[in-house]
Amino acid sequence: MPCPALPDGFDFTDPDLLHHRVPLPEFAELRQAEPVHWVPQQPGIAGFEDEGYWAVTRHADVKYVSTHPELFSSWLNTAIIRFNEHIPRDAIEVQRLILLNMDPPEHTRVRGIVQRGFTPRAIRALEDTLRRRAHSIVQEAVAQTGPFDFVTQVACELPLQAIAELIGIPQEDRLKIFDWSNKMISYDDPEYAITEEVGQESATELISYAMNMAADRKQCPAKDIVTQLVAAEDEGNLTSDEFGFFVLMLAVAGNETTRNAITHGMHALLTHPDQWDLYKRERPSTTAEELVRWATPIVSFQRTATQDTELGGQRIKKGDRVGLFYSSANNDPAVFDSPEVLDITRDPNPHLGFGGGGPHYCLGKSLATLEIDLIFNAIADAMPGLRLVGDPRRLRSAWVNGVKELQVSAS
Repeated sequence: MPCPALPDGFDFTDPDLLHHRVPLPEFAELRQAEPVHWVPQQPGIAGFEDEGYWAVTRHADVKYVSTHPELFSSWLNTAIIRFNEHIPRDAIEVQRLILLNMDPPEHTRVRGIVQRGFTPRAIRALEDTLRRRAHSIVQEAVAQTGPFDFVTQVACELPLQAIAELIGIPQEDRLKIFDWSNKMISYDDPEYAITEEVGQESATELISYAMNMAADRKQCPAKDIVTQLVAAEDEGNLTSDEFGFFVLMLAVAGNETTRNAITHGMHALLTHPDQWDLYKRERPSTTAEELVRWATPIVSFQRTATQDTELGGQRIKKGDRVGLFYSSANNDPAVFDSPEVLDITRDPNPHLGFGGGGPHYCLGKSLATLEIDLIFNAIADAMPGLRLVGDPRRLRSAWVNGVKELQVSAS
């Protein structure tokens, strides 16, 4: 197998890299030459006192790691592949309380409780409300005179409303959730001038807010999801702490990721006018899945090897960090015909935009695809002539494929 032709020191988690582009050519090089590739790092630069990580780039290998938690742990170093270099170890370890960073059997217990909020019945109960909200969001955008920012005016609104609706956050408090979640993931972007400490403070405020909600429901149960999750701990429900960290995960995993899928999806459709015309004409039910594949809002998460093992022809040592690069897996030609082509009728579409399967497969997949379907239907109805006014302004991040601004015009 030939050695990959990558520049010396090339690091797929360098926030300056993702600030400008997703490194699809480099991923293609690794899939061909060395699909499990050691990426050296200076100790401490990612928040971990090791010398780097293994980049896993093939679809099959990402799925394998994802479905073998006994070999590859989320708990040991969390699922976040790169923190700010100044983060203390105890600030990493406290994140083990988040579902994303748990291993079975604790993960199995907590997920079994929280998935009560994501049953098909629970999602169907939200559909009419979210359809009205999608229509309202788009109507407000149509009323803008001249160009407007699609991210703040359209893309961010429905995911925020959906999560708030799901757990009963009052309308007047919803912008707080948006602000806190933004600060938690934007510490790599100097434009926001947000330090790691500000991000941690935002996380603490959000957790406290959610814990207060939980305490209120325990005192005064209501007919809502929060009550189902917390009101009777002795019957297998969440503690107040667990509920707080669950809401923290929702604020990032449910809000930020769906917002970026919608933004990237809109940009993709407007830069592929044949696909936008097809969507407006036929509204294929396969659209949301292809837009998530195309966008892949989370470029990578990580696992840590629990024992010596082999993967993709490489010997992985116990304690090695293993990066799961979903953006690469979702462009693997061994799985997808012409992955570089946007095809909203693609079916089947076994993308890994919601994770690689296994215990951490996205709880909110059905809610996310519903939101994407609803917002694009509303846009196609009310703004069929939407056009780009400027290029996307990307978020500087080590693991989020984020867009801060996308100027468009409906007139």
